[in-house]
Amino acid sequence: MGSRLFVRKPISVLKKELEGEHRLHRALGPLQLTSLGIGAIIGTGIFVLTGQAAHDKAGPSLMLSFVVAGMACVFAALCYAEFAAMVPVAGSAYTYAYATLGELPAWIIGWDLILEYAVGAAAVAHGWSHYFQDFIGIFGVELPGELRSAPFDYDPALGELVSTGSVIDLPAILVTAAVTMMLLKGIRESATFNAGIVALKLAVVLFVIVVGAFHVNPDNWRPFAPFGFGGLSFFGHTIFGELGKGGEPLGMLAGAATIFFAYLGFDAVSTHAEEAKHPQRDLPIGIVVSLIICTVLYVAVAAILTGMVPYTELSIDAPVSDAFARVGLPWAQFIISLGAVAGITSVLLVLMNSQPRVLLAIARDGLLPRKFFGAVHPVFRTPWKSTLVTGFVVATLSSLLPLRILAELVNIGTLLAFLFVCAAVLVMRRAAPDTPRPFRVPLYPLTPILGIVICLLLMFSLPTENWLRLAIWLLLGFTIYFGYSRKHSAMTASQ
Repeated sequence: MGSRLFVRKPISVLKKELEGEHRLHRALGPLQLTSLGIGAIIGTGIFVLTGQAAHDKAGPSLMLSFVVAGMACVFAALCYAEFAAMVPVAGSAYTYAYATLGELPAWIIGWDLILEYAVGAAAVAHGWSHYFQDFIGIFGVELPGELRSAPFDYDPALGELVSTGSVIDLPAILVTAAVTMMLLKGIRESATFNAGIVALKLAVVLFVIVVGAFHVNPDNWRPFAPFGFGGLSFFGHTIFGELGKGGEPLGMLAGAATIFFAYLGFDAVSTHAEEAKHPQRDLPIGIVVSLIICTVLYVAVAAILTGMVPYTELSIDAPVSDAFARVGLPWAQFIISLGAVAGITSVLLVLMNSQPRVLLAIARDGLLPRKFFGAVHPVFRTPWKSTLVTGFVVATLSSLLPLRILAELVNIGTLLAFLFVCAAVLVMRRAAPDTPRPFRVPLYPLTPILGIVICLLLMFSLPTENWLRLAIWLLLGFTIYFGYSRKHSAMTASQ
């Protein structure tokens, strides 16, 4: 039985799946893939999470938090690029794990990716809702209080959950429904739409950096690290750093763990490997270039925001537009809110586009019902049933759960996925050293080892309840695997 749980999927089988009626349409070049990566990265991290992470966790040292998180992403991105070029099929880290570590580890990471993309998209939809409300508020339009946000939130000052007075986040539901309908039509149209939005929001981000630089007060950067440079804990026991009212770790490392999911975009690029025109060349370009561009922009915006407004006064839900309003630039609020609404829309587009492709890859292997999750629309060539399910789940989560809970839950899932990919590179280099690798991780084996270490450090910098939520999710995944997936596995049946 043990050998069946760790049966590997040969790369030859993976490549054969690119043939036939279930193959996705190759329509994306390096520019579109890079645009997809930037589309997923630039958005929530800049327009939403900067406020929460600076206010609650790191203060001005958030600049270093982005550097640390970016370092972890560089190591993981290089590992992703090696696999994406070697095995250019849908499925991302799930597919890589199946080819290197075996079926059970692949299921674990695939199940984790489902959590990562669904909850990540929900957090993005939540952020979109607040910037949209900020934008329409400029024109004096205000939604009823019952329809503005999730019904509860976590108050770090009290260390407990509090009622918001709302019932449901209606804008989050509406934007999720609109994106779902767009994705049903096809990747080419979605990618073209995304490219236009990316150009718009990059212009807005540069506007924030250039105009905001004239309103920076260096005194706001002192103290630079009000909660210290730590934030490292081990299952609730602080090793290095301070604790908040609710027992959560504080400090620069805790800030890095909080904003980590803002870098999810390069991961999403790899899920579109099967739709790349020349995957061996285009995927590494899309992954690495999008990550480098966005890391530089993240650090710059964090410096500008914490320099414009004291970190204690930064807005949690719409920090960028609020910061410009506070320094006497209310006219900039219109430009920033419009750019944020467009920018966060593209993030939601990419994340919700990635989730169905992970489900498609898992269903192809029989680990999920093939007829449902593996169904590809005969006209649009999209995984349409998986897309509809994704839209429903994202709409439900985004309308009922607050940003703080959503962001931290998706972070631990993302870090676990990156850790698996770094480990898989080490395994694959030893198990199949002669397999053609159009792109190879530089400084091997140092790069994947450093990726594993930094991902573990950031995972331990998250609050303890995130480990509990992850454990519950994985327990549910094991139940499904041993109750359904193992019995229907295509690879196990072929043994």
